[in-house]
Amino acid sequence: MAHRGTNGSKLFMTVLCMVAVCGAIPITDLLDRASQHSDKLHSLSTILTQELDSHFPPIGRVIMPRPSMCHTSSLETPTDKDQALQVSEANLMSLARSLLQAWMDPLVVLSTSAHTLPHPSRNSIFNKVQELQEHSKNLGDGLNILSGKMDPMAQTISYLPYSNNIGQDKISKLTNFQFLLSCFRRDSHKIDSFLKVLRCRAAKMQPHLC
Repeated sequence: MAHRGTNGSKLFMTVLCMVAVCGAIPITDLLDRASQHSDKLHSLSTILTQELDSHFPPIGRVIMPRPSMCHTSSLETPTDKDQALQVSEANLMSLARSLLQAWMDPLVVLSTSAHTLPHPSRNSIFNKVQELQEHSKNLGDGLNILSGKMDPMAQTISYLPYSNNIGQDKISKLTNFQFLLSCFRRDSHKIDSFLKVLRCRAAKMQPHLC
């Protein structure tokens, strides 16, 4: 799985570089490929969440922080499709790039913590987190190129600091790891939604079809 993902990422970036040089590929195709990457991010984060759930202590669900405590919660984003359709293309791209940027350090923390995670599937979890890092980086690189073809507002990034709070004891590690991953799953869904709206607009489809 990781090998196919790597080949797909290399192809994705090769195509984007070709566009940057000669503008040969339609932006609709680029957005389609970008949305495919974002869909993989969300799907993989969902699989990871389910894998963690298989050995998650009941007390962890009780002490799990609320979604409003995710480090990206301060970024104002559309809450549903109807709201997203009211946001300009440049602002949607800016939001997607800001969310990706905000997860660079937390994904490193997840990758490092997975080695010592008190979970029987920690090796599988570690491999999947590495895939998340790879897809996230390549999607971010691609969106950097796409944003350069849009209104300057698309290149604006809101920086959202993250402080490492995974914890030391078994319950804290599992709970905070699961919480951080749930935050990523939520944000990857937002990114995927924003890019799908952009793809629909670029294709000049009717808003209700997006």
